[in-house]
Amino acid sequence: MSLSARDLAGCLLDVGAVKLQPLDPFTWASGLKSPIYCDNRQLMGFPQVRDQIVEALVAQSSALEPTLIAGAATAGVPWAAMVADRLKLPLAYVRPTPKNHGMGRQVEGPLAKGHRAVLIEDLISTGMSSLRCAEALRAEGAEVPAVLALFSYGLPQAEAAFAVARIAIAVLSSFESLSQEAETRGIVDIAGSEALKNWRADTVAWSRAHGGA
Repeated sequence: MSLSARDLAGCLLDVGAVKLQPLDPFTWASGLKSPIYCDNRQLMGFPQVRDQIVEALVAQSSALEPTLIAGAATAGVPWAAMVADRLKLPLAYVRPTPKNHGMGRQVEGPLAKGHRAVLIEDLISTGMSSLRCAEALRAEGAEVPAVLALFSYGLPQAEAAFAVARIAIAVLSSFESLSQEAETRGIVDIAGSEALKNWRADTVAWSRAHGGA
């Protein structure tokens, strides 16, 4: 059975990978306040869900005709490894910045030059770390047609940045699907759902209004 965006949103809520607290926001590492916290690494502990996610990523990857699968470090790497194994393709992983010791590499694994590389992420927020990884692959001579992710907040700044970079985004589930599923389950009420939408429209203003950076 194929995994719909709402199905995955439900899984994220079921396993505690996503938590929603519009009235008691989380503080991100950047200092920004947010009504949502997402840790998709929790999904790796649930084999049935994990298999469905990998099948969906394999289907999306195959459609792009890659010759290399790359994982964005660190949380995208296990998903990329499972996809590369299913497709019998070379695997690389990419850091957002070069290593500050040893060979100083940013892309680890086979040389990316000449490859058509699909980059796999677990989560897209502002998109900056994903794009740094994609640009590292391009700098080595790879073509990067798309970034595939399990989930995206759908922030306007991320969509604009990907458009400028001319890289497509494909996601298995979205902020809209998550909000709808949370409201259906009664996890957030109408006011809470509105707070989530206001946050996504302007994350900085929302954060400042709630005592964050």
